Amino acid sequence: MSSPPRLLLASTSRYRAELLGRLGVAFEAVSPGVPEDTRAGELPVDRARRLALAKAQAIAARHPHAVVIGSDQVAACQGRVLDKPGDAARAFSQLAFLSSQRARFYTACAVLGTRIPLPLTHVDTTTVNFRALSTAEIERYVARDLPFDCAGGFKAEALGVTLFESIENSDPTALIGLPLIWLAGVLRGAGYLLP
Repeated sequence: MSSPPRLLLASTSRYRAELLGRLGVAFEAVSPGVPEDTRAGELPVDRARRLALAKAQAIAARHPHAVVIGSDQVAACQGRVLDKPGDAARAFSQLAFLSSQRARFYTACAVLGTRIPLPLTHVDTTTVNFRALSTAEIERYVARDLPFDCAGGFKAEALGVTLFESIENSDPTALIGLPLIWLAGVLRGAGYLLP
């Protein structure tokens, strides 16, 4: 079999790039330039899937001979979508809302390319059960982890894990931003050598 095509990650997320780097396959991260808009009545899972596919399509249109990975994550709790907080005040507000709650994180991944017969999409659902959080705990956490660019206002791969009672999922990397178990299988099928 010939060598696999160029691999592109349609994302500017350093978390996704770090995750994809774990697979040991050469890739380039490219900004997809896709607005992460919301649509009236759209379910969080559908928003994640739509944006992951739109990001992959935006890069695939410019690089038709590459394999392109798009991904998006949408967090929701009690019908409320929790976007990236952007600053300490919003991170505090989100975590105060999540105290003693159960939130779902929908992490979608789409892969397009010449060796992929159709756009392949996948959504991993992670349920995070938050413990009761005091004001002081939230303040200390936000000051230490600075989770301003993470949906839900925490970093599960860092100190954010101390905020939970439990996590329920089938792929631990999905909560960080890219479902590597599913993605590794797709990349193997496209000719990339993964152990």
